[in-house]
Amino acid sequence: MRNYNNGKPIKYPLRVKLFLVSVVIIIPMIILSVYQIVALHNYSTAYDTIVRRITSANNYNLNFKQEMDESMYKIVVEAESFESIDDNYDLKNPYKLIEAAKDSFTNLQEITSSRESLDWIKRILLNLDTLKDRINEIRENLKQTGHYEENIKMLESDIYILTELFQEEIQNYIYYETQNFEAIRQSLDEQVKYVIQTMIVALYSIIIASVLVNILVTDSITKPIRMLCDKTAMVARGDFTTRATCANHDELSILSDSFNHMAFKLEQQVKSIRLEQENLRYMESKLLQAQINPHFLYNTLDTIIWLIEGDKNKEAIDIVVSLSEFFRIVVSKGKDFITIREEEIHIKSYLQIQQSRYKDILDYEINIPEELYGYQILKMTLQPLIENSIYHGIKMLRARGKITVTGEIMGEVICFHVIDNGIGMNEEELNALRKEVEMPGSELSTGFGLANVNKRIKLNYGNMYRLDIQSKKGEGTDIIIKIPARLQENERIEVGYE
Repeated sequence: MRNYNNGKPIKYPLRVKLFLVSVVIIIPMIILSVYQIVALHNYSTAYDTIVRRITSANNYNLNFKQEMDESMYKIVVEAESFESIDDNYDLKNPYKLIEAAKDSFTNLQEITSSRESLDWIKRILLNLDTLKDRINEIRENLKQTGHYEENIKMLESDIYILTELFQEEIQNYIYYETQNFEAIRQSLDEQVKYVIQTMIVALYSIIIASVLVNILVTDSITKPIRMLCDKTAMVARGDFTTRATCANHDELSILSDSFNHMAFKLEQQVKSIRLEQENLRYMESKLLQAQINPHFLYNTLDTIIWLIEGDKNKEAIDIVVSLSEFFRIVVSKGKDFITIREEEIHIKSYLQIQQSRYKDILDYEINIPEELYGYQILKMTLQPLIENSIYHGIKMLRARGKITVTGEIMGEVICFHVIDNGIGMNEEELNALRKEVEMPGSELSTGFGLANVNKRIKLNYGNMYRLDIQSKKGEGTDIIIKIPARLQENERIEVGYE
């Protein structure tokens, strides 16, 4: 029966291989043990049978003659009769003695295999028949008077001689049965030698087979595991192109395929992450370019020159300081994340510069609680939103406008609002901008800066964090962003010029 894992057949499961190792060792040992047990049982049975036969025959060898001679003597001298002898517990009925002996030796005849022993059993049975005939003759004589001397003679010449002969025949039977012990012993010695030789050969065979099977099985298990360890180490070092090969058709083959699938997924994820990082760096580069473009720098320097020529040195110095603070935050020593305090300094510097240029039309207000200063934010998150509000909201108003920046923490989320009271948008314009923010177009599009901020937020925080826009025609626009509340590591709040 085949096992399946993810549709791939397992032809040689590990448990089968391990079971094979056990079988190679255990099954031959069981066979050898059973063989030894059967051999010992057979020889033990043979010994027991001979011992039982000898013991049975020896019982008659010891008691039969004495009991028969004594009982017949008492009957011949008429101290007892055949009819009353059963009542005398000291004597045995001759007929019962003969029948018991015949039964015993008949049974021995059935279980005796030696030819010599069988011959002596036949003689014993014939002797018992003859003995019974002589007892019958004495019994007939006892029914008549005047046969006392004849009965005494028959007792001495027949009964005593037949019981003596019976005893000798039993001795001969026992002798030949004893000879069988020697034959069995010699056979057992030969069998033991054969068993020992067989066991030596079998043990060598088992050892060789066990070693070969163990080498094959363990190699088929450990080799793929070592290979997977090496491949895993390569993946840990960053080589996601490596692949494992295993043709065992077992669980390790499934594990190898799973490893290859994992390595492939990791490779795809690394490529995806690398691509996202490249996209992130590209957008950050574009934002940096947008913030430090020559047009913005030229207009700012032109404003400084104009203030100096108008003897407004204090205001010119303020703009220079704001410009310096602006670029310092832009660079930020290459950091991607800064504190919310630094982001506030950055947007304040930007607003101060822009207010000096649009003094008659721009007011601003920043309301970020100090409790948020220690949290981190992605660099240049708020400034593009403020820039969008100035160029697409306040400037189009043709009147004095105001930008308000607020921040608040709500549980595990920090929410920022960049609100302007500019011209706003109708529903069609708002939907078009929202679509443009989600699917940014060319660099010249209205929502390019907002789209880049939205994309950077998603790349760094996840898709649950994003940019949202609310607006009404003639009432202004509210740009909302939400980021997770995370404290900046190694926090160092730098307070800039205000």
